[in-house]
Amino acid sequence: MDVRRTLPQRARTLIGAWCFADHYGPIDVPAIGGMDLPPHPHTGLQTVSWLFSGDIEHRDSLGTHAPIRTGELNLMTGGHGIAHSEVSTADTMVLHGVQLWVALPEADREATRDFQHHVPEPVQIDGAELRVFLGSLGGETSPVRTFTPLLGAQIDVEPHTTVTLSVDPGFEHGLLVDAGDVLLDDAAIRPAELGYVPSGVETLTITNRSDGPARTILLGGPPFEEEIVMWWNFIARDHDEIVRAREDWEAASDRFGVVEGYAGRRLPAPALPDVVITPRRNPPRRTDQASA
Repeated sequence: MDVRRTLPQRARTLIGAWCFADHYGPIDVPAIGGMDLPPHPHTGLQTVSWLFSGDIEHRDSLGTHAPIRTGELNLMTGGHGIAHSEVSTADTMVLHGVQLWVALPEADREATRDFQHHVPEPVQIDGAELRVFLGSLGGETSPVRTFTPLLGAQIDVEPHTTVTLSVDPGFEHGLLVDAGDVLLDDAAIRPAELGYVPSGVETLTITNRSDGPARTILLGGPPFEEEIVMWWNFIARDHDEIVRAREDWEAASDRFGVVEGYAGRRLPAPALPDVVITPRRNPPRRTDQASA
């Protein structure tokens, strides 16, 4: 699969508590194959799955067996530890979407396993359609529980249209462009790029300069002040925590549980690097406007 990792990157580790954004597809499944991700572990995070097209079968060690469908949110919490698998369905012809992670704050890093599903209603505003899957935007609020304030929404903008949205000035924001020639405020954001706006603004302006509709994902949250250590599928606070999590997974401990129903072996952990894994840090706080 062709996967574009837009977060973390050298310029930015977090946007709010959002710490990971993989953008994939559109993938011609009959031609090159789809998704087949064996059971694998997570710690210290929530996973957010969101599809533009296709369907994925989700199984986890909480006992959940649920579809991930286009325009429907699946959010899984793996604080102390959880495992899950993801496999595109046999009838999926085109697979296209984003996989997002949210870092859990210190007080909730050992949260118990949980799974939530939500189907946001499309909301029409002048020149755009919103699907708010986390937080609040455009008068819509998602009921999905998170451990820090967050915003997550798909925003589709009509051709040659400008939309201005009221946002929480305490949030910083990132706009991932999937399709379209887009301006975020005055900054050009190309497809597969992530634009960033620091906290302190009360509105965001999105302009679609293309002849077709623009599809974007807006992420937001108050700046996450804690440093995190990310390695493989684990989020921790120091190197030793990563080592213990890897050892627990390789030992098949009860920490991560068992994923029932997956036809195959679970995913082994890669070897640790020969260096101490250090915390990821955001650059110093910025006060200017949108940038790509």
